[in-house]
Amino acid sequence: MFVKQQAERINFKPFGQAIKSAGEKKGLTRKELAAQIRISPRYIASIESSGQTPSLQVFYRLVTCLDMSVDQFFFPEKVIAKTTQRRQLDTLLDNISENGLRIITAVAKEIADTEQKNSLK
Repeated sequence: MFVKQQAERINFKPFGQAIKSAGEKKGLTRKELAAQIRISPRYIASIESSGQTPSLQVFYRLVTCLDMSVDQFFFPEKVIAKTTQRRQLDTLLDNISENGLRIITAVAKEIADTEQKNSLK
């Protein structure tokens, strides 16, 4: 006999907050984001403020438009290799010249060295 089990519901409130933050970082208003992914601004507001569960299609459009990692929402207990911030940085780096990348690499090495030295203290 088959016993139907209640599926665990995902809490989309953190996702809504992340969408709002990612949109702001990209300089997009709710209306502009809605136009880009072809949904109403009210739908985005519902996802952002009340954690409304988006359709799979809307979810996909949001995360791809905002360069977001979804691992942080589905696997919160795991260490995430590529956070939303890292994905956004990757997108920015795609538009930087080789000379600019050399500068950014040098700065990143200095930051890593400084953080390592501080952690040894």
